[in-house]
Amino acid sequence: MNTKLFGTSEYDIAEAGKMIAQGKLVAFPTETVYGLGADALNDEAVHNIYRAKGRPSDNPLIVHIAEKEDIVPLVKEVTPKAKALIDAFFPAPLTIILNKSDKVGKVVSGGLDTVAVRMPKNEIARKLIKASGCPIAAPSANTSGLPSPTRVKYVIDDMMGKIDGIIDGGDCEYGVESTVITLATDVPTLLRPGAITKEMIEAVIGEITVAPAVLEGMKNDEVAASPGMKYKHYAPKAKVVIVNADKKTYEDFVNSRKDAFALCFDDDEVTIPKVTFGKENDDLSQAKELFDALRELDEMGAKKVYARIPHKDGVGMAVYNRLIRAAAFCIIDLTKPFTVGLTGPTGAGKSYVCEIFRQKGFKVIDCDKIAHELTAKNAPILAELASEFGEDVVKDGELDRKLLASRAFDTAEHTKKLNAILHPAIIKRCKEEANGLTVLDASQLFEANLQNDCYKVIGVLADDDIRIKRIVVRDNITEQQARLRMSAQLDRDYFIDNCDYIIYNNGEDVAVQTDNILEVIL
Repeated sequence: MNTKLFGTSEYDIAEAGKMIAQGKLVAFPTETVYGLGADALNDEAVHNIYRAKGRPSDNPLIVHIAEKEDIVPLVKEVTPKAKALIDAFFPAPLTIILNKSDKVGKVVSGGLDTVAVRMPKNEIARKLIKASGCPIAAPSANTSGLPSPTRVKYVIDDMMGKIDGIIDGGDCEYGVESTVITLATDVPTLLRPGAITKEMIEAVIGEITVAPAVLEGMKNDEVAASPGMKYKHYAPKAKVVIVNADKKTYEDFVNSRKDAFALCFDDDEVTIPKVTFGKENDDLSQAKELFDALRELDEMGAKKVYARIPHKDGVGMAVYNRLIRAAAFCIIDLTKPFTVGLTGPTGAGKSYVCEIFRQKGFKVIDCDKIAHELTAKNAPILAELASEFGEDVVKDGELDRKLLASRAFDTAEHTKKLNAILHPAIIKRCKEEANGLTVLDASQLFEANLQNDCYKVIGVLADDDIRIKRIVVRDNITEQQARLRMSAQLDRDYFIDNCDYIIYNNGEDVAVQTDNILEVIL
């Protein structure tokens, strides 16, 4: 298909309007993003929008009108609240959902009994609607799932050869799609945030609710009542991970990452390759630049991107809503410890894996070291150990660790008693020391019920014969003593069944296995 490029002269807009009237597809600018337009009342033309974008046909489209009164034939009733919003805002980046009239087909509404209508603020858009003589259905003019285009170059990249015409109207004003509110429910509900904020709407019609899917994603069986509600949307080709952190914590985190890009605010001090999307305290600038920034990351060849989290108030809610979908809801929350549990049976080689994590910027908390500190000379906990395992395990205030081990690890029941004494104190120290990216090195992770405090749990395993050799050398004990210690611990299958990931330390490339896991969770 030959795609004709139009300017914004009266002649060009008239020609583009004729295309729309003939059932063809034309991309055009609005104040939010570029739209891909077709006659909203022509089912075949609307079908072609879905085909050109590769968009699921159950995702409803927004119908654009040129004048306020043009909404009347499209809906069953302009309710009082709808009239109040129209009078207060139209033309504006605001979409209102009402029960549709028989004039509106099922294709444009995504099979629903409602229709989404807005009157764009952009004069070129309204002139095109008038020139076409019909309401125009128009989602964003991009390949479905990719960032919405706010510049004509991105429309050309995605749509050239797939549609009939493109109007070059310059850069869009706001940069995120319109606010969508449904008035077809008992309580007015915000389905997609935009430049017209929740607070602005409530000032006109009173309290409204925000659909859970705005910030949390749709449930598996939930029907999309508005464009932009799908789980993953607006996404670049790179994997995007949102980092919830203050400025300094975010900077420290991303500057320790390798082979990654940062999507950050203008004044963030970042040393890895970066693309910025506005100022930290200016959500309008963030909204205008976000989609361009996501596109730029693809142009730069980014594979993994760590994005600074925006706030969720005002227009910031719209920015967060788009970014969380671009990231497919993948968030690292550094406002609390991001703790990875590392566990496995004795002799498996956790220490080697811990060193790899240290090199990647993680703080490693060694539970065995904490246990040694808690049982140092004259420590209060020694009295409990002596009471349980015999007075002779403590001599002159010093713990006889070998004697304690011979008694505590001879049966599972004795090991449980040891854990009951040590674990509460160890857990308390672990929680006090956890900060930012943390690895909790804990052979007794599950016994201490620490897995619930971990973002993910990684198990380190090795074959028994390898473990025995390591334990004998490490602890200077006999093979029989090594086997006794091994028998008192959880078995191999338990770790396989209960850990999120397993690293096998039998001589394989442990660093590669660790990198592969971090690629998924970070």
